[in-house]
Amino acid sequence: QGFNIKSVQSQGFKLNVWDIGGQRKIRPYWRNYFENTDILIYVIDSADRKRFEETGQELAELLDEEKLSGVPVLIFANKQDLLTAAPASEIAEGLNLHTIRDRVWQIQSCSALSGEGVQ
Repeated sequence: QGFNIKSVQSQGFKLNVWDIGGQRKIRPYWRNYFENTDILIYVIDSADRKRFEETGQELAELLDEEKLSGVPVLIFANKQDLLTAAPASEIAEGLNLHTIRDRVWQIQSCSALSGEGVQ
């Protein structure tokens, strides 16, 4: 848990991925990694409905960061393999994604466990 850096090549693209943990104690360090960001990938736990509001507020604060101005956002709604997982539409509502008007955003249902929806 913490920071992981990985380079991924796929379909002619090279991605340098900075996987920065979401734990509260790590969040203050996020802004150290915003420089030259081309896309923000935000992963949430689809089964943890009680945290949708907190997660949405945290995302809104990220999107207010000057260095992330206009950067597109891809929200991975992870853990869709669980029976308790909320559908993407419910998550979009819970995170208030409809209020994002200054950039392109998309929500993608996925399961990191099975790989479904990740590629």
